Amino acid sequence: MPNESHESLEAVLSRLAKERHEADVRYNEALTALDGVLRPPAALPSSAPGLDDHQLAALNEAWNILPAPPEAPGVKGRLTRFVWRAIGPYLQRQLTFNSLLVDHLNRGAAAQRETYRASEAIVMVLREHLAGLAHFQSRLMLLLQQITPYVDTKDRHSGSGALVLNAALSAHAENIAKRLESLALREHRYEARLTTLATSTGAAHDDLRDLRATLGVVQHGFMTLKRELEALDTEPASRLSRPESRVPSSGSVVPFAGRLDAYKYVGFEDQFRGSREVITARLKSYLPLFEGQDDVLDVGCGRGEFLDLLASRGIPARGIDLNHEMAEGCRARGLDVTEADAVGYLTGLPDASLGGVFAAQVVEHLEPQYLLQFLELAGHKLRPGGRLVLETLNPACWVAFFESYIRDITHVWPLHPETLKYLVLASGFSNAVIEFRSPVPEQDRLQPVAVPAGVDVVLGEVAEAFNGNMEKLNSRMFTHLDYAVVAER
Repeated sequence: MPNESHESLEAVLSRLAKERHEADVRYNEALTALDGVLRPPAALPSSAPGLDDHQLAALNEAWNILPAPPEAPGVKGRLTRFVWRAIGPYLQRQLTFNSLLVDHLNRGAAAQRETYRASEAIVMVLREHLAGLAHFQSRLMLLLQQITPYVDTKDRHSGSGALVLNAALSAHAENIAKRLESLALREHRYEARLTTLATSTGAAHDDLRDLRATLGVVQHGFMTLKRELEALDTEPASRLSRPESRVPSSGSVVPFAGRLDAYKYVGFEDQFRGSREVITARLKSYLPLFEGQDDVLDVGCGRGEFLDLLASRGIPARGIDLNHEMAEGCRARGLDVTEADAVGYLTGLPDASLGGVFAAQVVEHLEPQYLLQFLELAGHKLRPGGRLVLETLNPACWVAFFESYIRDITHVWPLHPETLKYLVLASGFSNAVIEFRSPVPEQDRLQPVAVPAGVDVVLGEVAEAFNGNMEKLNSRMFTHLDYAVVAER
């Protein structure tokens, strides 16, 4: 049955509730463990005892032990002076020692008093800091205890919207699956009649082609819904309750950039731009321009054809694209692709970090001011010698303008080849050249009139004038569908 491949809504809700309960248990266990390791601040020891200086004053008084030289007349005086000369130098050295010792004790006492005062101040500061830390820990514990109730109240606000969206997506996916099954049966019946229908009438062949295009769009839509349903397992409910749109830095909303509409533009490119094989063959000629470069950025990489070509040559590259389905499809094939707009992505890169910037069929989608920002940023982010390649539709060719440009509703501004070349040069690039590509097939050009031999002279002159005018019209209206501006940093 079509709905067998989808997990039922009840099973999804039951699984999510179980995961939420397990997460709550782990959170409470971690909170209990944290509360268990919190400790009160350690008791600091009292300050060291102060300086014991009660003998310092007595030492300052008694250090001078050397009396004055004796003065006596006669024999007694001579004997006294003899003795003094014998013991005086020793008493003088003792006096010097006493003075140095007392001076050292006085200096040490002053330093010890300063040390004592500093240690008292440090102990006071540490006590205040430890008390503040204990207060912070208690407040942090209270905050952690309030997280679960806070999240629960937020879930009540967003949970109803998420449940409604889950139910709608599940029902829509089942409806799409049923339609796909019905369309597959119809396609099988059409395939059985293909040979007869294709040979009997061209109208039937066109109907079959339209049916195939419709099936391709429906299939892309189904795959998008499937991917979004799978993403419900990992994305938070708050994201599911609000719509998204991809808006570039220019401020304008990009058509088909939303997640649920992105598949439509993939189907549009498949039908009108060409298959992946056709685009790969068309882009292959750009490869020599990036030989020897590394870290090439493919802006608007689409389905990743040029990234595949660069990888086949061993050239490191990455891509960006606003279209969600394009980016997802590239990542599913292992390509390095980011869902982002050009200006926003380049702004976040370091200067001179890229070896090349490539953009095929992108610049015609940009507002003029946004295009100027993109070119300025590309000039800053490319290393000296790095290549810039910008391919776009040629609006100077009427076939390209009326058959391709106005068909795509995401196109914003047609760029004349000389205009784009001037903007590139004005943004700091050098050696900018225009390369015209994809010439209009000869059978689609205006055909000259054959002038048979022997025709009347007047008719011959009219035919020659007519053919000359046809050539002028061909040179203006039926030239090249695309062109590229190639420049160096």
